[in-house]
Amino acid sequence: MTSDYPDPEPIEDIPEPYEDLLPNVPQRTVAVQNWNVTVSDAKFHWYDLVAGFPAVPDIRDPVGRYLRRMQFDLEATMEKRLLYLVVSRPLVRFDTNRSPSWGFFSLKLTVPLLVGAEQKRDSVTLELEVPFAATMKKPVVTVQDRFLILNWGGLVEAMSIHDVLQHHDHGLKYVSRVHYVGQTKDTSGRLAKGRLTALQKIQQNNSEHSDTLLLVQRLNFEIDSAQGDPALLPANQNAVAADILLKDRMDLVECAVIKYFEGDVMRGRKDHELAVRRARMVEVQAANNVNDVNIDLTSPESEGDRYYDLMSDYVPVSRSHRMRCHLINGEIALTILPPERKGS
Repeated sequence: MTSDYPDPEPIEDIPEPYEDLLPNVPQRTVAVQNWNVTVSDAKFHWYDLVAGFPAVPDIRDPVGRYLRRMQFDLEATMEKRLLYLVVSRPLVRFDTNRSPSWGFFSLKLTVPLLVGAEQKRDSVTLELEVPFAATMKKPVVTVQDRFLILNWGGLVEAMSIHDVLQHHDHGLKYVSRVHYVGQTKDTSGRLAKGRLTALQKIQQNNSEHSDTLLLVQRLNFEIDSAQGDPALLPANQNAVAADILLKDRMDLVECAVIKYFEGDVMRGRKDHELAVRRARMVEVQAANNVNDVNIDLTSPESEGDRYYDLMSDYVPVSRSHRMRCHLINGEIALTILPPERKGS
């Protein structure tokens, strides 16, 4: 006997309210873990442009649009766990009292520079390419002390002096000196607003002779363990559990990199901060059963870019900074590793 009524529509599976009570702390493993940490991408931002509570940029102006884009980039980091290094480089500006010059029958543009507190004369040559949206074969060039503006008719580009030096060949062989290490995660967005006290002091102390930049790095973690990476467990595929695991890893790496660039004493940190970090390392080691952590701060973008030649008062100049960390009762024992050979 057949029914005169159609089969009922399947009922949508809507979770019951009590499922919110289930724990979302991460599921841990007990096997020993060894971590390999590398940089998946990195980017420099000119911190001086956001320091000192600047006015809201005028987006009708090409420089204003540039500044707003940089603010957007930094504001986007406040919800992410990224590593940042505060670095200084010798003061450099475009020389507005001398005119740029074009090469014969080419788009080679030579722009004069003033370098260092003594304002030594130099120059940089740009090999330009006509953008797709351009309506002119050669742009109208406007030079400000910090920005180079190229008007292609259908497109107006603004580039800071540090953009130009990063992406075009020049003879300046200065290195980036690391002063401070931190994490970007901050719901208040103090990094993008230039309102971190430690960074304000660094910028003010260096402003007469140096430019201050932020090197923001996204890290990649490979976990070597008999039970695999806890972050890949099905129980940990929720935002809260994933963030707790990532926080453990970022906190440990941050402490290690601080010690690497600031030395064993870490004079730039207060005693209370050091005690909190030491207690945190005990907690991270116990929760994750961490044995060794290998960290390679070499950025994939660093090939041929002198901005990635990093140093500090405790670390010599290198484009490759590699270390092995071992935790002992909250203290990080560092072993400096030699640069990795190409092809190895």
